Amino acid sequence: MRRVISLLAICLFWQLAVQAQTRNEKRVAAAVEIFRTVLVNPDKVVLENVLSEELSFGHSSGNVEGKTTVIEKLVSGNTNWDMVQLTDQSIQVSGKTAIVRHRFIGELRSAETVEKINMHVLLVWQKHRGKWQLLARQAVKLNP
Repeated sequence: MRRVISLLAICLFWQLAVQAQTRNEKRVAAAVEIFRTVLVNPDKVVLENVLSEELSFGHSSGNVEGKTTVIEKLVSGNTNWDMVQLTDQSIQVSGKTAIVRHRFIGELRSAETVEKINMHVLLVWQKHRGKWQLLARQAVKLNP
């Protein structure tokens, strides 16, 4: 009888652990969606909340920027995303850290042109004071 109870307790614990991870994955996915949306429609308050103070934002060019620069470029209109689409997304949560990978397809508008962007992106999210914030991002350009 003890074995049966122990086995049931282990199964219950495992089920709860799986559900908690799924809940966290959904919350991370929601944070990613907020970030995707704010790229197209920049909002300083939203960016301040979704980006970590320690942000390391790596571009496919090799340039790395911090939170202040990323927000400034988006809000000022120096970086204008007409469209951003994320596909093939995977999320792996480990404690208060989440790793997100996806394909990033977008249209980046400058004064004279619209550049089509096709990249693989790695995002590192960290749970801070109960909310997920982007800690690091690295992009790698793909051929069109």
